[in-house]
Order: sequence, then structure tokens, then C-alpha cells
Amino acid sequence: MHHGRFQFLLVLALAAGLRADDTNWPQFRGPRGDGISTSTGLPVTWSDTSHVKWATPIHGRAWSSPVIWDNQIWLSTATPDGRELFAVCVDRDTGKMVRDEKLFAIAAPQAAHPFNTYASPTPVIEAGRVYVTFGSPGTACLDTATGKVLWDRRDFVCNHFRGAGSSPILYGDLFILNFDGSDHQFVVALDKHTGKTVWRTERSIDYKDLDSDGKPESDGDFRKAFATCDVADLDGVTTLLSQGSKALYAYDPLTGKERWRVEERSNYSGSTRPVVGLGLVFVPSGWSNGQLLAIRAGRAGEVLDAAAEPPAGMQLRVVWKTRTHVPKKPSLLLLDGLLYGLDDIGVATCWDAKTGKVVWSQRIGGTYSASPLAAEGHIYFCSEDGKTTVVAAGREFKKLAENQLGDGFMASPAVSGRALFLRSHTQLYRIEN
Repeated sequence: MHHGRFQFLLVLALAAGLRADDTNWPQFRGPRGDGISTSTGLPVTWSDTSHVKWATPIHGRAWSSPVIWDNQIWLSTATPDGRELFAVCVDRDTGKMVRDEKLFAIAAPQAAHPFNTYASPTPVIEAGRVYVTFGSPGTACLDTATGKVLWDRRDFVCNHFRGAGSSPILYGDLFILNFDGSDHQFVVALDKHTGKTVWRTERSIDYKDLDSDGKPESDGDFRKAFATCDVADLDGVTTLLSQGSKALYAYDPLTGKERWRVEERSNYSGSTRPVVGLGLVFVPSGWSNGQLLAIRAGRAGEVLDAAAEPPAGMQLRVVWKTRTHVPKKPSLLLLDGLLYGLDDIGVATCWDAKTGKVVWSQRIGGTYSASPLAAEGHIYFCSEDGKTTVVAAGREFKKLAENQLGDGFMASPAVSGRALFLRSHTQLYRIEN
């Protein structure tokens, strides 16, 4: 009897210790958009026969990551040909699919690269509402209790060229999303309650310049980007950080006015979400021979060239940069003064975040699109072939586990409580000790 009472009190204590940001995973890369969970007790080892609480098949083909609020997990998906676009809801506790809402029927879908899908942007969720976007084909806000569409937008003209990839964020009453296509490049903020446009800002880069061979840049790849915005405090100024092709832009999140930008014209198709800390912004610059940039906030109206050396006496804005093992698709992690990255071909690197000095670099094998997750001193790398490598965070490389599950991970992992939620090509898994 005493033992049973102790267990009951322990369960209550554990439940009380779970803060909201441990339970909810509201956007791409979690509560703060940085891939870091404050949960404890997450599993380190698993397989298809151990620690899988449930596995739920998800129809269609989609790389969007799961978002979680209370007992609901929402995901987007699409038919492989992009003609039907869906939002689905899975019960967090049981794995049962409770909603399967077809949001848009597309008569003539844009072309998408075979490596991409028609449902790659991750939704964003808050109490009572989930916001699902497929880029230009459509964006919708749903009531999470009923599945009813509260508003939608299908009027944004953008040729995604390779398919959409940018995920939305919420900031106050604003829903903010990048559109970086081969024809139009802009950022838009909508009133999250009504879906009406609050502001729209065109990218200020002139895309008519020449490529490295001196030829006009007519290829849509030079205009394309897949990145997700972030809002951060930089030197006491609330700043919207938005990566397009060839530049990282800093905007006023309430008005869309450009404050400053850092150009990297030798590159294109930025695909990651910036991370911020130590007074710096860390972001890979793009697809072709990309650089990892550590940037100090610019002054109002400043335009910086990441390739140029600053004039004598000018404060250094690009504090350090490197081209070695820079990720193209997986975003970065910043933990305790160390910056972690995983390039697309399986080399994990740890840099000193202040100096850019390599602390360690190790090949863990595989190919990668999903962004890493950090929790309780562990870093999780999920590969395109279904392998998750867990390493210890710190100045010494230490591999803790290697777990094989499912048919490959393109989506980034999510956390709720003491459970990992992993979306493979075909299923959603709950992994728990």
C-alpha cells in the first residue's frame, strides 16, 4: 500500500514538473525554434521491437515535421502528384488518427523536384488553432477541436521551382512566411486571426547579376530558397531573421521594413533556420560550396558583403566563417558555447561558437536532411535511411547509440514529455522508455 502511494505521488510530481514547453512542440524545431528540448528521460536506444509505444501509418508523401499541442499531433501530407493536400491529426497518447482533412485540390500542380514533396513545410500550432501551408498552392488555419477551416489563402503567386520548403512562424498576432521562388521572392505577415495581409516585403537583392562564370543568372535555383524565419533579440532590438537566396535579411517583424542584410552572392537556396546566441547569428549560406557564417547584428540600413574584408576600423560583422563540413539542409544546434552541425553526407562537427575553431569532427555515416535535436546533453541525428545516431554534447566526441527504425527520416524529430516523435517516409512513431 505504501509502495503504491509512493508511485502515485511520484507520477504527480513528474507531471507537475513538465512545463508547457516540454509538453508542446509548436513549430519547426520546437518551442524556441532552435532544436533544443528541456525534457528529461528521453530514450537513447530503441529498435522496431523495443521502446516503440505506437506507430501510425501516414498516407501520402510528405517531409513536414510533426507539431504537438496537448494531446494532438498535427502533420501535413499530400498525394505524390500534389493534386490533393491534407492536414492530419493523431492522438498523442494512442497513435489513433483522429482527423484527416483534405484542405486543397490542385488541378495543375507546380513541378517539384523528386527529392522534395508537395507537403514539406512544417505547420505551426497554438491553443485552439493549427496553421498549415503548402506554399503558393494554399495556406489554411484550422480549429483544432473541430477541424473547421477558419480562413485560407490561395492568392500568393510564387513558382517554387523545386517545391516549397519554408515553414511558417507565429509572432504575436502575426503569421510570417517566406516565399522565395524563381519568379517572386518576398516575406509576408498575415493577421493570424483573419488571414489578411498585414505587410509584404519584396527581397531587395538584384537577381539580375552574373554567376561565377559571368553568365546571366537565368536559372531559378539562383533565386530559390527553402529557409524558415526566426525572431530574436539582437542588441536589444527584436529582429526578424529571414534567409533568402544570396542573403540573410534582418527585418522589423511588425512592419516588414528591412533593417540590414548580409549578402553572400556566390551562393543560393538557403535552407536552414538561423540560430542565435552569444550576440551572434549562425547560419549556413546556401547550397553551392556554402559557408557557415557567424554574424554580429548590423546597423540600420547596412548592407554587408560576407565575401569582402571589412574596411579598416570598421567593427567586424561577419565574425568568422568556414566552408568545411557546412550543412546544406540540416539546421544547427547551439549549446553551452558550442555550435554543432551535420553536413548532408554524414560528417558531424563541433565548433567553438565564439571563434569558429573546430573542436571535433567525426563521420557518423549516412545522408541527412532532418535537423538535429538536443536534449539532456544528448544530440540526435536522424538519417535519410532510418538511422538515428545519438552522441554526447561536449568537447569530446562520444557516440552513445545507433538506432535503426523505419524507412528513412526527412522530417525533423519532435518531443513531448518523455517521448520522441519521429516521422519516417510512411509512419509516425512514438518512442519512449
